[in-house]
Amino acid sequence: MHLAYVTTTDRGATDRLLSAVAAHLLARGAKLAGVVQTNTECTDSSKCDMDVQVLPDGETIRISQSLGEHARGCRLDPAALEQAVGQVMATLADDPQLMIINKFGKHEADGRGFRSVIAEALAQDIPVLLGVNGLNDEKFQAFTGGAAEQLSPDSEAIVSWFEKVSAQRADAA
Repeated sequence: MHLAYVTTTDRGATDRLLSAVAAHLLARGAKLAGVVQTNTECTDSSKCDMDVQVLPDGETIRISQSLGEHARGCRLDPAALEQAVGQVMATLADDPQLMIINKFGKHEADGRGFRSVIAEALAQDIPVLLGVNGLNDEKFQAFTGGAAEQLSPDSEAIVSWFEKVSAQRADAA
């Protein structure tokens, strides 16, 4: 099993990091699956719009919903998230070299969202790279049984891990 994750503390930093890594690996010809997230600041509030792009070159799906300027509830659109989950699940048939999921978030921590896709990718021996925030770390560790490797949150460390894992998989084939 090849499962790694990164954690950052700055708002949006994990999304920017994983998006940059995905772009770099795609430019090098890597076969990727998963989603990366782009956040767009809204002019009417301190919140942002959240869009995920299905890798390698799929649809961009808005996974946030506007609840109004004073709303305090979760802005995630569960139906849009499940749409992205379905599209990513379908790409596993293309035998990707790596699946990137922008966030093991509250939905995944509660057993929904991308959790089943992560499990399926690992069952198919597809390496998985995730973003994990501190709020969900305990449930993530329980989900993985502590078997995930924490990587330094920088592009070089992630690319190095990907190259190491790719070499190990090639040797085993």
